[in-house]
Amino acid sequence: MNALVFGGAFNPPSRAHIDLAYYAMQQSHADCVIFVPSKMSYIKKEQGKDYAFSDEERYSMLNTIAENKEWMIVSDYEIHSETQPRTYITLQYLREQGYSCRLLIGFDKLIELETNWRHIPEIMHEFGIVAMNRYEDDCSAYIRNDPFLSQYEKNIEVVQTLAIYHSVSSTAIRKKYMEVINSFEELKKMVPDELNGLYEYLDR
Repeated sequence: MNALVFGGAFNPPSRAHIDLAYYAMQQSHADCVIFVPSKMSYIKKEQGKDYAFSDEERYSMLNTIAENKEWMIVSDYEIHSETQPRTYITLQYLREQGYSCRLLIGFDKLIELETNWRHIPEIMHEFGIVAMNRYEDDCSAYIRNDPFLSQYEKNIEVVQTLAIYHSVSSTAIRKKYMEVINSFEELKKMVPDELNGLYEYLDR
């Protein structure tokens, strides 16, 4: 099965995460998207996020969303690993499970590949990347003109994302979540319907 592998904090999952992943899957002719939430310890210590839902909560949220979506698969590989695996290791694991994988990332991650990621040649040549272009960025031009990325141009497929989701982010959702008294209706607009505005998490 041809799969896009979408890793990240999903802290919490947003409408943009789900709808853009589905759109990228359609545009790149994949069969499914595998969501791989990273470990809470990594989110808080390495990424410095201001607030993190637990591993179990984020995994549960994604599974709740996936219940009626045949195209959406949720993997607990990273959250159950002893330490946060590198993306290349996760891709290898999923390949061993029978998936033909490509990595799905946003433009913000694409420009970090040279400095913040490891095993880039292996990821590019063994798997390949689907990059989601957001806002007014010209992802294709950036790849073509960047000395590092240009050598992998044939390994990167660019998908232009829908403008309606460009302002929806997990950071904005967390901010609304922390302002819970006035934000429940706003939260409902930002997270998938299956999460009901994060209502069941509001008494934490």
